[in-house]
Amino acid sequence: MRALECVRPGELAVAERARPRLKQGEVLVRIRRAGVCGTDLHIFEGANPYLDYPRVIGHELSGEVADAGSGSRFKVGEPVYVIPYLACGHCVACRRGKTNCCQNVRVLGVHIDGGMADYVCAPEANVAAAEGVTLDQAAMIEFLSIGAHAMRRGAPRPGDRVLVVGAGPIGLGCALFAQQRGGDVTVLDKRQGRLDFCRRTLNVAHAEVANGEVRERLAAATGGDFFDVVVDATGNVKSMMAGLNYVAHGGTYVLVSVVREAIAFDDPEFHKRETTLLASRNALPEDFAEVFEAMLAGLVPTGAFLTHRARLEEAPGLFPVWLAPETGVIKAMIEI
Repeated sequence: MRALECVRPGELAVAERARPRLKQGEVLVRIRRAGVCGTDLHIFEGANPYLDYPRVIGHELSGEVADAGSGSRFKVGEPVYVIPYLACGHCVACRRGKTNCCQNVRVLGVHIDGGMADYVCAPEANVAAAEGVTLDQAAMIEFLSIGAHAMRRGAPRPGDRVLVVGAGPIGLGCALFAQQRGGDVTVLDKRQGRLDFCRRTLNVAHAEVANGEVRERLAAATGGDFFDVVVDATGNVKSMMAGLNYVAHGGTYVLVSVVREAIAFDDPEFHKRETTLLASRNALPEDFAEVFEAMLAGLVPTGAFLTHRARLEEAPGLFPVWLAPETGVIKAMIEI
């Protein structure tokens, strides 16, 4: 079968790989769509802390069941999406139901080979029916689930002020599901185009350019109170450290970003706010279900999110293009 392999940082190739063999309890999925995630781009750049090369990338996946074995609940040809976090099921996190942060988690396309390929095998528990949504939409459930999970962690209440820092796809998911929880959302980003997209597509009333005066503007906009929940989705260590300055007293700071570097905060500022600091990693099955139901209800503007698409064989030449801000990529989709 064909597979998109990141051979080393800066080098992608469509390689021939052996078709995976179905094991007991697994489903063989004929992949039809694979979303390009910031993680995939970071792997291409050499900036992902959890990965060894070479690696077949791709974890935002949808397709059709090719084989499910005897006794499976799935039928051949059924449209499905893949939950790419393979948990061990027995570690301390798994025993508490937190399979998203399993001690031994293997994420498709990161720790093990992923799904930008003709076929992928996954445990049946990690495959979900996608009836009622398109294959494009089904491949977007994963990244939106990360935003839904971050908002489950941050738990904004109706009327709470929520600041989302970083208006990439993960930040958009955070903003969308903060709104659905009743939050009053402000988005902060360096790129005016992304802010305009948030206003136009998500009806975000407050969108601020990240520059040297932004703290003063945010203070003025909130009467000096700042934000009940702040979410960082930038992948930028300086932004992650600066975000504490935007948290209200008694507020919550949610870090969705993952970086290689150590991060640090000013302790007096952290303590005087009695800040709740939360990491948000991956997503849980209930987050995927929440996103799927929101799609069925027409509450997710997937058509606007999907801005670029390409065939698998075109992808090696397009990753460098899609990294350029002027390309205007929100979500790129690989057709397989």
